[in-house]
Amino acid sequence: MDVRDDMLRRLKARADGFSLEQPFYIDPDFHRVDLEEIWYKDWLFIGHDCEIPRAGNYFTVQVGDYPVVIVRGKDGVIRAFHNTCRHRGHRVCTQERGASARLVCPYHQWTYDLDGSLVFARQMGEDFDKAQFGMKPVPCESVAGYIFICLAATPTDFAPVRASIEPYMKPHRLWEAKVAHRNTIIEKGNWKLVWENNRECYHCASNHPELCRTYPEAPSATGVQGAKDDPVIAEHWARCEAAGLPSEFRIDPSGQFRTARMPLIQDAESYTMTGRRAVRRPLSDEVMTSHIGTMLLFHYPTTWNHILVDHAISFRVLPLSAEETAVTTTWLVHRDAVEGVDYDLDELTHVWNMTNDQDRRIVEENAFGIRSPAYEPGPYSPEHEGGVMQFVEWYTTFMTNRLQGGAAPLSAVA
Repeated sequence: MDVRDDMLRRLKARADGFSLEQPFYIDPDFHRVDLEEIWYKDWLFIGHDCEIPRAGNYFTVQVGDYPVVIVRGKDGVIRAFHNTCRHRGHRVCTQERGASARLVCPYHQWTYDLDGSLVFARQMGEDFDKAQFGMKPVPCESVAGYIFICLAATPTDFAPVRASIEPYMKPHRLWEAKVAHRNTIIEKGNWKLVWENNRECYHCASNHPELCRTYPEAPSATGVQGAKDDPVIAEHWARCEAAGLPSEFRIDPSGQFRTARMPLIQDAESYTMTGRRAVRRPLSDEVMTSHIGTMLLFHYPTTWNHILVDHAISFRVLPLSAEETAVTTTWLVHRDAVEGVDYDLDELTHVWNMTNDQDRRIVEENAFGIRSPAYEPGPYSPEHEGGVMQFVEWYTTFMTNRLQGGAAPLSAVA
């Protein structure tokens, strides 16, 4: 049976409220279809404006088979290009990040301006037209300090994403922030297992002692239902909205992205062992209100985020193979905050460094068990795993539609 037909048959047969069948988590052919139908067609969070603050600053990323470079132009515009020289295909930018007045392929020194146009190609003959061989652009959008790219030749409309998330993020002025720290861990599990683990706190009490000092385990805070009926959350929303901070839970009809501002436990203001702020200087000079909790942003398949009063943390998910996923965590602080004066780096990063490593072990053990011939899909807890159910329902609906030849669906939220 063709792999696409097999995937479609299994997706249609999936029992509501149950995990996926084994091939969705371990099979390289299933993973290839995930890449083709999701990762190569949809908008992906890829980084932050503040990572490339000046003209010529760039960073590179690998999405499946596609090497991409993101660069800030002389005009200040952020652009993305396929990181493949138009001469013989060598990567133009071979480092993870850097700065250059022009982008020069190290193989034969073909040289591109920051807008992707080819400006120099040595001894190519009189009839050679440089204008025909610029770097191939990748659709790129910047919203409130976050950079998204789309590898599709004809990308889907980004406007709904912008309209949904920009009001929540804009007060934090993340485009003016700076990176305090960044690290990448490799989790030996499928990208969907990484997301399933993220979408519930059913496991938190027994696995995340540091995070549980400040982040609530309540399903109303971690899932997609019940927040409006939680009096603590409702009061938090009302107070933050009165201070000019959009806060109420908002989810796109497709279920692919959502935002909400959630309170932390008791008097906690930041993800530290004490709950006190990790950074003395607020993240944004516009947000002076205290105890604003965490602004949560989720966008499948690449990112979840926590934006606090003193700093922000972004998480970027990129698949490496059917059973390996790279998770990059980036801590952002006010651009003028000084390490050792305004914040201690270990205090700033400790909770999520510990939590990330704990989650890595969980995902790897989850993947280990799923490889067993005895594995079969199991039921989710409707009380605690509503967020996981929503993610799997999104994936199931999304892929079913794509495999049947449709565009991204608009479906009811699970």
